[in-house]
Amino acid sequence: MSIKLNALIENFEALWPFHNAQSWDVIGLVSGSKEQSISKVLLTVDVTAEVVDYAIESGVDLIFAHHPLLFSSINTLAADTSKGSLLAKLIRADIAVYAAHTNSDAVPTGTSAVLAEAIGIPDSKPLHDFVDGIHGVGKIGQLPKPLSLGELAATLNSALPPTASGVRVAGNFDKKVSTVALCAGAGDTYLQLALDKGAEVYITSDLRHHPAQEILELAKARNVDFALIDISHWAAEFLWLPQAKAEILEKQPGLEIEICEIRTDVFDFLMNAPKSN
Repeated sequence: MSIKLNALIENFEALWPFHNAQSWDVIGLVSGSKEQSISKVLLTVDVTAEVVDYAIESGVDLIFAHHPLLFSSINTLAADTSKGSLLAKLIRADIAVYAAHTNSDAVPTGTSAVLAEAIGIPDSKPLHDFVDGIHGVGKIGQLPKPLSLGELAATLNSALPPTASGVRVAGNFDKKVSTVALCAGAGDTYLQLALDKGAEVYITSDLRHHPAQEILELAKARNVDFALIDISHWAAEFLWLPQAKAEILEKQPGLEIEICEIRTDVFDFLMNAPKSN
């Protein structure tokens, strides 16, 4: 079956309303005509050269991405630039691109909700909630039973697709935790909010040295035993793609939708062997 892109976009915007997006975000239709017919959709976290090549080979009409392709300020689409090269290929192949980013994080079935369910927290609440208390950024909730930090890290390691960087933990392996806060994707903006809300551990991606160290030192100053778990940005949000597929198909039964299995995590291998003296 096929559907006009304009009608499909109406479904997307009903599922992931624009008003839930952060003010700095760049979402919606990136390239393509709203009048073109869509028969096959490829779901992906990122739009990379490998993903574009795969979409062309697979006869895809639309790439539905979590991360916007044109995110940073861009003043050229020359073919020798990263974005220009990708868009040239996409336009020649008549493949449209659509992005649902922070607007898909904020819904009750969004990226953080899926991550929370993956570690056994189905009844989590937004970490930073909007006016209605249902939509918001991140999640916080209780594990069904306390786990050691090591057990929680192992649960994450099993739930997430494998990556070179794996699961990195700041905290005592045997520390018991019950209250967990998390934010799929880069969430160091909410480090202190997680601490202030009583989380014993905060799970997110792309943790930087100084913000992570600062929040751990603040926790010590408050006599609070607080831990951090850093996971792959791509892996955390890849978990959401099957949920997105199911929701799109509920709106548009019969549409051909494929989840892209290409690993777009930026790291390829990790060297962690101890050096010999």
